[in-house]
Amino acid sequence: MKKSDKEIHTPQVKICGLTSPEAAVACVRLGADAVGCVFYPKSPRNVSRQQAAEICAAVGGRVATVGVFVDEAVEEIMEIVDDCGLTWVQLHGAETGQEIALLRNSGLRVIKALFAEKAPFIKDAAGYNADGLLVECGQGRLPGGNALAWDWGRARSVPSRAPLILAGGLALDNVIVAITAALPDAIDVSSGVEAAPGQKDLNKVEALITAVGRCAEAYPEGRTIRRLFS
Repeated sequence: MKKSDKEIHTPQVKICGLTSPEAAVACVRLGADAVGCVFYPKSPRNVSRQQAAEICAAVGGRVATVGVFVDEAVEEIMEIVDDCGLTWVQLHGAETGQEIALLRNSGLRVIKALFAEKAPFIKDAAGYNADGLLVECGQGRLPGGNALAWDWGRARSVPSRAPLILAGGLALDNVIVAITAALPDAIDVSSGVEAAPGQKDLNKVEALITAVGRCAEAYPEGRTIRRLFS
């Protein structure tokens, strides 16, 4: 069951790399706060506009629907958003602050990815006026996390102006350690809850969301967890 706003004492959960409406609906029922669709041809989780539109229609506005893009033109992003019914965009390349501003001015909410090991670096956070900052390692052949665990505590250096989303190698066996190290407002998980690329293992999804729900004690007293997805 979903938590009410007053009961948010643990980070929200975004399940990314979904490829079917059935899996998206199941993740929402298990407590996901957001679902993500990847629009990057080199990704094994890349989806078509039709797939993404079916996913967005299936979840019916119950959670945030996020389109993940890598160095895509602003005009193309906005066209895909309109075609699919997405409510958020996640930028995982070298997008500029100006591009973020254009997207936000169009009414979209924007997540910008920063990296520990490549540009744009965590230290560059002040240059991106986004609704949320996603932080991960940045090693591997793909722009995303590549299922690689890393020193999640480095994400704490991101300025607190925007909510922090933690990603990169998260799975049931490490998610509590990662959350304790980074104290994020949300986490973004993909390969860590899969049976195969793009195929979510719902038992893993349920177990991970349950584990996240036990992380309240990891946060110091008085630390407010900011709610991104509503």
